[in-house]
Amino acid sequence: MTKAILGLCLCLATVQLTHAQASLPNSSSTGTTKSEQQVLQLSKDKWRWMADKKVDSLATLFDEKSVFVHMGGSWGKDQELNTIKGGGIWYKKAEVYGASVNMVGNTAILLNDIDLVAVVGGNEVINPFMVTEVYINQGGNWKLGSLTFSRLMRPVKATK
Repeated sequence: MTKAILGLCLCLATVQLTHAQASLPNSSSTGTTKSEQQVLQLSKDKWRWMADKKVDSLATLFDEKSVFVHMGGSWGKDQELNTIKGGGIWYKKAEVYGASVNMVGNTAILLNDIDLVAVVGGNEVINPFMVTEVYINQGGNWKLGSLTFSRLMRPVKATK
């Protein structure tokens, strides 16, 4: 009996932990500001540009000092653009399940709960990520300062 109760508690804790890792703070869409809407749209555009390998659009979006953190390493703007252009990573499709943005002064911190279908080294992979995007408003224009992929423990939801 004790083992059954312990097993049930462990299962409930696992479900709660998995759910907590994929939840987004402030993800309710009540009263988003114009700046928040701009950043959310810019993020959607960025995923499309990455899938379409539109490095010119991405080069304009990425700040010169931007950083990119992946499961296999981290690097700056030029290497990210070269990786996309050369096909080292093809961000084939980002299935976004939730997005939230928090404004801190002229900085927007955006979280995306996604399943990413990507081709890496010629192999197609699907990973669940919480992606952190940091945007800075510079003279009325939003620039991406950081993009970080954090792998989630939840199962993949997307189907190819």
